[in-house]
Amino acid sequence: MEDDKKELSQKVQNVIDQVRPYLQQDGGDINFIEVTDDNIVNVELTGACGSCPFSTMTLKNGVEATLKKVLPQIKEVVAINL
Repeated sequence: MEDDKKELSQKVQNVIDQVRPYLQQDGGDINFIEVTDDNIVNVELTGACGSCPFSTMTLKNGVEATLKKVLPQIKEVVAINL
């Protein structure tokens, strides 16, 4: 079970690393925090993303949509600093 969570966390990190350049283009960034036991991904938005009024939309339509496409078991992506 623990290995599954570790493997899922690594896959989530890989996807986040793929979307990071798009956030960095606009002066923001994203940090992976954890995958909870119920497959919710907690992230932290930093830089411009931390204060951008569109960050929730970016998170849901960009990061969450991409993660769910690659890893269908992910239920939601939550920015813990919003």
